[in-house]
Amino acid sequence: MDGHLLAGTPVTEDTLLAGGYRKYIGETIDVYYNKELCIHSGNCVKGNAAVFEVGRRPWVIPDNGEAPQVAQVINTCPSGALKFIKKEQAE
Repeated sequence: MDGHLLAGTPVTEDTLLAGGYRKYIGETIDVYYNKELCIHSGNCVKGNAAVFEVGRRPWVIPDNGEAPQVAQVINTCPSGALKFIKKEQAE
């Protein structure tokens, strides 16, 4: 699954929020989660337990990992319940 696409189109915050996703804000990447789509495969937690920890609130802390690695983990989500939007870096 491609974590920055939805139905083959690059995701936008408005589209994700309208689609029932919850936003978890990070410094360099925002993570979006839709509990209705989640099939609990555990790829996120197994991929990076520092970012994704089910017993913690909030359960997603994007800044606990590097943006490329967070995106890589999200791309392993088979249901599409996790999406991401990388932020532009100030130069």
